[in-house]
Amino acid sequence: MASSSSLHLSQALLARAVYLHGSSSERVSLTTTSTLSSFPSFSGLKTLSSTSSSSSSNCGSLGVTSRAPRRVGSVVRATAVETLDKTTEASLVEKSINTIRFLSIDAVEKANSGHPGLPMGCAPMGHILYDEVMRYNPKNPSWFNRDRFILSAGHGCMLQYALLHLAGYDSVQEEDLKSFRQWGSRTPGHPENFETYGVEVTTGPLGQGIANAVGLALAEKHLAARFNKPDSEIVDHYTYVILGDGCQMEGISNEACSLAGHWGLGKLIAFYDDNHISIDGDTEIAFTENVDKRFEALGWHVIWVKNGNTGYDEIRAAIKEAKAVKDKPTLIKVTTTIGYGSPNKANSYSVHGSALGAKEVDATRKNLGWPYEPFHVPEDVKKHWSRHAPEGAALEAEWNAKFAEYSKKYPEEATDLKYIITGEFPAGWEKALPTYTPESPADATRNLSQQNLNSLAKVLPGLIGGSADLASSNMTLLKMFGDFQKGTPEERNVRFGVREHGMGAICNGIALHSPGFIPYCATFFVFTDYMRAAIRISALCEAGVIYVMTHDSIGLGEDGPTHQPIEHLASFRAMPNILMLRPADGNETAGAYKVAVLNKKRPSILALSRQKLAQLAGTSIEGVEKGGYIISDNSSGNKPDVILIGTGSELEIAAAAGEELRKEGKAVRVVSFVSWELFDEQSAEYKESVLPAAVTARVSIEAGSTFGWQKIVGSQGKAIGIDRFGASAPAGKIYKEFGITKEAVIAAAKQLS
Repeated sequence: MASSSSLHLSQALLARAVYLHGSSSERVSLTTTSTLSSFPSFSGLKTLSSTSSSSSSNCGSLGVTSRAPRRVGSVVRATAVETLDKTTEASLVEKSINTIRFLSIDAVEKANSGHPGLPMGCAPMGHILYDEVMRYNPKNPSWFNRDRFILSAGHGCMLQYALLHLAGYDSVQEEDLKSFRQWGSRTPGHPENFETYGVEVTTGPLGQGIANAVGLALAEKHLAARFNKPDSEIVDHYTYVILGDGCQMEGISNEACSLAGHWGLGKLIAFYDDNHISIDGDTEIAFTENVDKRFEALGWHVIWVKNGNTGYDEIRAAIKEAKAVKDKPTLIKVTTTIGYGSPNKANSYSVHGSALGAKEVDATRKNLGWPYEPFHVPEDVKKHWSRHAPEGAALEAEWNAKFAEYSKKYPEEATDLKYIITGEFPAGWEKALPTYTPESPADATRNLSQQNLNSLAKVLPGLIGGSADLASSNMTLLKMFGDFQKGTPEERNVRFGVREHGMGAICNGIALHSPGFIPYCATFFVFTDYMRAAIRISALCEAGVIYVMTHDSIGLGEDGPTHQPIEHLASFRAMPNILMLRPADGNETAGAYKVAVLNKKRPSILALSRQKLAQLAGTSIEGVEKGGYIISDNSSGNKPDVILIGTGSELEIAAAAGEELRKEGKAVRVVSFVSWELFDEQSAEYKESVLPAAVTARVSIEAGSTFGWQKIVGSQGKAIGIDRFGASAPAGKIYKEFGITKEAVIAAAKQLS
């Protein structure tokens, strides 16, 4: 049995929470004195009801008192809320929750690495969600109308792995649990959607997961508004999240949650693991704000479950209440004990990020009355959870039949929804891409980008996106659609406001909701600095987001060095699994969009100009697909005197320099190098046909850092670029002062050849 000092841990947590976050008369509560004294118990632990009769009065003195219900909108909230239907006896629930805890403990202990504290504290939430609430098919994790679960506090991933294992997902077998955090494992150190079926998104960097969840919930709301009919609700699922104190501290969570409240994402339910512990210790050293009030101000419905350790009915009632609120997302603050059940490490930072240790594991087994060997799932628990496979299959079969009827009644809508669900493309979609000739008027590639977006929106039903308060400058509005808003969620222009980081992560969630979604988002290229973490997660988790980044160089002019990207092209070329595309004119912009749309598991960044650029001879959509290609050449035998290489706005400069050199009798090849990554993927023969190894006289020109260009021009070549910050002046003047000119290219070419 637990010592008396540890018996009242949940009471102590409650007292501290009331102290830090206000009295219960100011908080949303589902708890009364009587319910506190009747929590279900764990084997080996005394409950509040087993303590002296003064326990209830002590809790009452902490402000946990019954009170009259108050009206919030159209919902009457009472202290005693009808709970969800309970079909499982309390003792089996308790055993199931402890199974989750010990699978987590054992896996972390075997790996001698990981975070056992969160799974031990959040096991009740996880059990109730996966066993009693969520609709899913473990044998088909990709079933479209499943509920989605996101573990934003990804360090606690053993919670999710244990739940997937119990629920019958083939991706997490016992051997996978035993190989937690090991080479080649399907149970990596943070959840990875590309490694473990059943994991929706990749989380770990705190705050990303809750922002992804906003994207998933946006996708559901949008599809429901577009495709549901009065006689057929074909899109109907929830997004559930568990986030922690660290997620709350990261600014991205506030950005995304602000938008969730603004959009009224009523099917987003977030559980805040309010355990007051972070890596450095108690959160009172740095995080004392009133989270409840902040989320109420953001437009969320807020509920406080004061005993997340054993208050199962409170958690159930909170979920039921959250589902009754249709016009707001819900934050359920669940006060828990990190490392619950550990006699000596619970409620401390030492259980956050390291294994308990053999002695403490044994002590925890005794404390929770757990007699089983490591990784053991008791037969009654296994039998109980085994129902999810057939039930999930039945849910999917029922939905499939419903969709078949829907398809007969609404064939056009069904066709579009199928494209979004499956990721298949309408036949001939690429024919919608505009084409240009050298006689077409000069234009900024940001304007050409808008022409492409509007053309594609007519043929790609999953295209949706917007800008971080720069739509009129990024040129990203879809002219035939209105704005996605709380009252018009069927529309396809998303207004993100000045929230670049949240915008990127929300788009990741949209992309990972269904394969046919093609989300795009936009800002000035330099402001990728605000959203780089989300872009990196796009690349890591194979989310095919299209990043439309305008004002891509010193060519933006007078706004000066704060707004002029220098190192950004090089930095994204260094990032794995992402395409960095810098088109030079209309045909290349169309080619960039074709590539971006087709790369569903690889995000793309389109760096686009503010200034007008000529439509060049020799550019093509097909050339862009090769990454680098020849736009003009007067040489023979693959032996030019010099090769001039340009990207974006500087390809025009390279082409002009080539013309001048040819007049002087030089054999000159001009190459567009729109995407290094795509060129690297071409055959050796193709690369030799564009950049023959024997030709070492190579000159590149790009209005950005020269870092990395030696790979292209070679040790004997010349890279013209900018290796300092920019300046405030008209674009033409800056180009001249920095030597990004035709004359500089000609001089370098003559020197080399």
